[in-house]
Amino acid sequence: MTGAAVARPEGQATPERRRLKTNLGLADRVFRGVARGGGAIVLVIMTLVGAFLAYRALLALRESGLSFVTTEEWNPDSGGFGIAAVIVGTVLIAIVAIVVATVLAVGVALYISEFAPLWLRRWLVGMVDLMAAVPSVVYGLWGAFFLQWKVLSLSRWISDWFGWIPIFKVSGVTRHDPLATPTVYTSSTFIAGLVVALMVAPIACSVMREAFSQAPPGEREGAYALGATRFGMIGTVVLPFGKGAIIGGTMLGLGRALGETIAVVMIISPVFVIQPRILENGTSSVSSLIATHYGESSPFALSALFAAGLALFAMTLIVNFIAASIVARSRSGAVSEV
Repeated sequence: MTGAAVARPEGQATPERRRLKTNLGLADRVFRGVARGGGAIVLVIMTLVGAFLAYRALLALRESGLSFVTTEEWNPDSGGFGIAAVIVGTVLIAIVAIVVATVLAVGVALYISEFAPLWLRRWLVGMVDLMAAVPSVVYGLWGAFFLQWKVLSLSRWISDWFGWIPIFKVSGVTRHDPLATPTVYTSSTFIAGLVVALMVAPIACSVMREAFSQAPPGEREGAYALGATRFGMIGTVVLPFGKGAIIGGTMLGLGRALGETIAVVMIISPVFVIQPRILENGTSSVSSLIATHYGESSPFALSALFAAGLALFAMTLIVNFIAASIVARSRSGAVSEV
């Protein structure tokens, strides 16, 4: 009977389970040692970075206590200080960026892996990878002096038609107001998020493209054999297979968006109040706070900046760990680890 234990004659010993061993050569052992050592070094460095930030932030955290995460102002030397406003700004900029970047990344990754001819595919892969290598200051200059003036009409349109949603409302501006000055829409969370989206999209696109290209050929052919069109095959085979990579790539991009500094500094107009309206002028972020106040800070104010950096470090670390876990547990991640 299937599943039943096999009876053994009385007195016959149960055979021992054999352990399979692989005899590694010298090159294999060296490679394994180097790989393990590299991984250990990365963990040690990350631990040391976190410990250093915590040590330098201890003075400010002792002074502020839990109010550090609830206070909106930033006056370490003469008043209260906290990261409530800049954390909200950081998260909103990252959300705008990742929503736009995910749409771009999925579309480009699908086109490269499923539609583009081979000769064009090679060029597109190289161009996407080169976009990730463009310095942040270049994106910042382009966003501040070109992009934001081209999207003011889009910001106004969104505000006119969706201003009843709180995040799209602009204070002091009525619907279809011809006298509204365009500057109320500049230096906003929305514009900063668009620029950051173009910076993080190549990272997410690379992860998704690799997963889409590894979708099992047998499942692709089976979908076609059942009468599916190319778009039907993509919807039933490629996208489900790469679901983990889509989520993981998106969250990896989110980790980059949370910490973006120079491009955001060059675009936003800093305000130290919670600003939930993404189309309105004025916002802030943790990274821009550190960049703009580092050079003129007293020792205590510098400790407060280290505390803000520690909070950003923890947020980014958590996001990246979650992303790595999702990618590893997905079908695409399992295939890539073989």
